Amino acid sequence: MYKIAVVGDRDSVLGFQALGLSVFPVETAEEARRVIHATAKEAYAIIYLTEQLGTQLKDLLAQYEKELAPAVILIPGKEGSLGIGMEKITETVERAVGADILA
Repeated sequence: MYKIAVVGDRDSVLGFQALGLSVFPVETAEEARRVIHATAKEAYAIIYLTEQLGTQLKDLLAQYEKELAPAVILIPGKEGSLGIGMEKITETVERAVGADILA
């Protein structure tokens, strides 16, 4: 059975633990990089990553974008949304469906 991980600053991710998701609080982008690589080798199908860390890990996101699993999905952090996560989801849906159905 696949699992779901949430990676980001402590305040942004701890609430997901109540939903039964695996939570990995990190303080730096390099720490997040190590956690993502480690969880990708385990049975994690989805890794949620805060947008703030995602902006610092563009090379890592590009690497996993080409892989079937895990899907790395950007979510807003405690600072609020940067719009990057929704933009990526819109691009993915548009590529899959051939039209922007989320607009």
